[in-house]
Amino acid sequence: MTRLWLAAVCSETGEWMLQIALPILVYQATGSAASTAAMMIVGLLPAVLLSPAAGVLADRLDRRKLLLAVSAGQALVAAPLLAMDSAVWVGYVVMAGQAGLAALFEPARNALVRDLVGSDGVTAANGMLGMGTNVSRLVGAWLGGALFAGGGIAVVYLAYAVVLLVAVGALVTPFGTTHEPAPRGPAIREWLDGLDMIRRDRRLWVIGTAMMMGAVSQGMFLALYVPFVLDVLGAGPQGAGLLRGVQAIGGLAAGVGVAVLARRVAPRRLLGWGAVAFGAVSALLWNGPHVTTALAVYIGLFVAAGVPAVVATSGLLSTLQTAVPPAATGRLMSSAFAAMALGNALGMAVAGAGASSFGLLLDVQAALNLLSGVLVLVARPEHAPHAAVPERASR
Repeated sequence: MTRLWLAAVCSETGEWMLQIALPILVYQATGSAASTAAMMIVGLLPAVLLSPAAGVLADRLDRRKLLLAVSAGQALVAAPLLAMDSAVWVGYVVMAGQAGLAALFEPARNALVRDLVGSDGVTAANGMLGMGTNVSRLVGAWLGGALFAGGGIAVVYLAYAVVLLVAVGALVTPFGTTHEPAPRGPAIREWLDGLDMIRRDRRLWVIGTAMMMGAVSQGMFLALYVPFVLDVLGAGPQGAGLLRGVQAIGGLAAGVGVAVLARRVAPRRLLGWGAVAFGAVSALLWNGPHVTTALAVYIGLFVAAGVPAVVATSGLLSTLQTAVPPAATGRLMSSAFAAMALGNALGMAVAGAGASSFGLLLDVQAALNLLSGVLVLVARPEHAPHAAVPERASR
């Protein structure tokens, strides 16, 4: 589990570098929130388009080898950044390529967690992975802003390649897992079988609705964040990287807390209360400029936001990872990530189209998180059967 944690940290650190640097590059070149949102949408579409393949591959193949290939491929796909000057379109292409490979990484990684620790250990493991995600955010977001400000996008890429090479090194040696690949059949049939499991589980309908609300909210945030920091707070590229990064400080503490609470609190309640708290902190953050734009205040608010973000994410992942048999986990996770990508894209599109109503959009973003948490908490938990893969999958 330690090597998977290290590989995930390195991969996510690299992603954070690009997620900070590329939108800043586009916004500075175009001065348009809509153009920034368009870049983020381009980075999400591959997750939707590759969802069927990602889930099937995660269930069919050796998950460690798949993660290894993806990590190496991401370093190669982003190499055109070395030759990039003022050609903003190169950034769009790299964002799409990197996101396409990340769409293969996430389902395999989350399915592999269950292989390594079993169903009983996934919540605690997700808490530790959540800590790693926040280490990545803290380091990667800061590096993305600082390296871009100091040396441009080519320097950001060199650092990106280094951390991915470390991830490759962590994945070279096999894990001691007992994952049994799903029965081979037509890929589209296997994917549809996975969707059928989701359709038959009422718990996943509730969780999925809340997840989509949170995804739309996150998409709005991603599109509005850079203009908020650069124009409203006046913090510059380094400030943009710093504020996204310090959210990790709260997330690190939350990761420890989730590991402790794993056997006491149901994942569904972690998701619900985490989303409610995250929405409340977001509302404070977006309305703060009415009182002050002092950077120190926003550092504190972003640190605070990191706690419920990790709690909610750990609850969501634990619910999904244990909702279907192990051989179908990859397909469920890929479908979930595709749905979240669609929600993110919708949120970005709304934010880009309604940029003139900037303040209202920020309040809507916070409200969606609050409402998603309330939905999960008030919904009656269901325990639908899911013990077997649909019969036709084994034919």
